Amino acid sequence: MEKKNSEKRNSFSSSLGFVLAAAGSAVGLGNIWRFPYLAAKNGGGIFLVVYLVLALTFGFTLLVTEVSLGRKTKQGCLTAYGALHKKSGWIGVFASIVFFMILPYYCIIGGWVLKYFTVFAAGGGSKAADDSYFGNFITAPISPIVFDVIFLAATAFVIYKGVNKGIEAISKVLMPLLLLAIIGISVFSLTLKGDDGRTGLEGFKIFVVPNIDGMGIKEFFTVVLDAMGQLFYSISVAMGIMVTYGSYFRDDDNLMQSVNRIEIFDTLVAFLAGVMIIPSVFAFLGEDGLSNAGPGLMFVALPKVFDAMGPVGNWIGAAFFLMVLFAALTSSMSILEAVVSGLMDKFKWSRTKAVIIESAAALLLGVIICLGYNKLYFDIKLPNGNSAQILDVFDYISNNILMPVVAISTCILIGWIAKPKSIIDEATKNGEKFGRRGMYIVMIKFIEPVLLFILLLGAFGLFSK
Repeated sequence: MEKKNSEKRNSFSSSLGFVLAAAGSAVGLGNIWRFPYLAAKNGGGIFLVVYLVLALTFGFTLLVTEVSLGRKTKQGCLTAYGALHKKSGWIGVFASIVFFMILPYYCIIGGWVLKYFTVFAAGGGSKAADDSYFGNFITAPISPIVFDVIFLAATAFVIYKGVNKGIEAISKVLMPLLLLAIIGISVFSLTLKGDDGRTGLEGFKIFVVPNIDGMGIKEFFTVVLDAMGQLFYSISVAMGIMVTYGSYFRDDDNLMQSVNRIEIFDTLVAFLAGVMIIPSVFAFLGEDGLSNAGPGLMFVALPKVFDAMGPVGNWIGAAFFLMVLFAALTSSMSILEAVVSGLMDKFKWSRTKAVIIESAAALLLGVIICLGYNKLYFDIKLPNGNSAQILDVFDYISNNILMPVVAISTCILIGWIAKPKSIIDEATKNGEKFGRRGMYIVMIKFIEPVLLFILLLGAFGLFSK
């Protein structure tokens, strides 16, 4: 049962190809625009320490579980859970709904990144720094849809090419370039000095030095919840991507070593994203500039920073948005591949048919989401108290509700039904040592389900003031 279709299934040509592809999935928009904001908001160094501890425990547990599950069953996430345990197939369905909902709006945001890259590359950075520029762009009736189509088409083309000629080939090119760009911009960010005398190094201290002013037990609890929620974005778990990529991982490669490398790569890039963004925003906009979250940080605050740099700002802005474009593309590839792989496994479709059908569905939903900023505009309150349009509703349901449900269910399945031994045996079948074995068993059975349930309750505003 476990090796069904394994002979026909593509695989990464090397463990390095797997690591770069998986890291490409993990390193996306969430790392670049969400991690720096959360770090600045949650006490700088304290958030970093909490995040690192959770990455080595909470994140490691889910990551090794999903990769091992994929390799063990040789199935995409839609069918992998059912292949492991017949009554658990619904978990794969829920996970598939997650990335089915995420892909349309992720490609829309990828289109926004593409738009800003073209603006800065053409020397129009000063226009992008205007307060109304971003709002005018996303509320336009046609332009956002055009950039969405371009970004979605690029994603679909890579997935159409397959695992080796598509995902692995592009990851081997983009990931080293992405890392070099992040390092280069991070170093440059530390050298900046704003008009008011603020420096990038002062912003760096805000990022890395713990700030415990006014932090009690409730505030620390918020830090933990924010760091735990960030892990979903950072390592692409609880949405089936790592199950799918794990199904392409060769049986004779070292799984534990590869998982450890993904941990290191992802944590390094998340840290460098903070070094890249927080010092530069602080130098030119002060601490008020760091209060921007999500799109506001990337598409409103940072263009102002680049504009304040003078003539060199256009070049730095173009390099930055090109780097973000690489990150967005490697992540959108993994999301589409997870859908396509599931459709191929479940319905025996060809890759071409699965790519065309899912891309068409993503385009249709993407157009509806784009129109949510003009012709289909509405404003509602989510259970957590935030205002929302169509994109926000998609994001809230997929990230705040379905992903914790999938993760909790995975913990129960592995911790209590299939047993941790099923994952440990798969991860060590080539004689590898399973580091953190005792911690893994305790986390998957007890600690992780409780933390995830608390995170799920937080989505409904139970811990809001």
